[in-house]
Amino acid sequence: MVSEIENKIMEALKEVYDPETGMNMVDMQLISKIEEKNGEVNIEFSPSSPLCPIAFYLAEEIKKRVLKIEGVKKVKVICKGHIMENEINRLINEG
Repeated sequence: MVSEIENKIMEALKEVYDPETGMNMVDMQLISKIEEKNGEVNIEFSPSSPLCPIAFYLAEEIKKRVLKIEGVKKVKVICKGHIMENEINRLINEG
């Protein structure tokens, strides 16, 4: 069952656009997993290509938008399938 917060997360992610295509992350099917428990959210996404030049920007936008949702305390964003995924994941989830 999808929680109310997970529904709000999906709506928020519809506001994160790939500037190259003009489409949002949800419609492009770049979000592979959303898990929420007690206000802590884990989101996995895959950029449109392993060399996507805006993968960090997308991860940052995901985190920023989801943190604005009432009831969300913490967000962990995991980038998969990118040549620099380890660096992106480390930088976006520091602290």
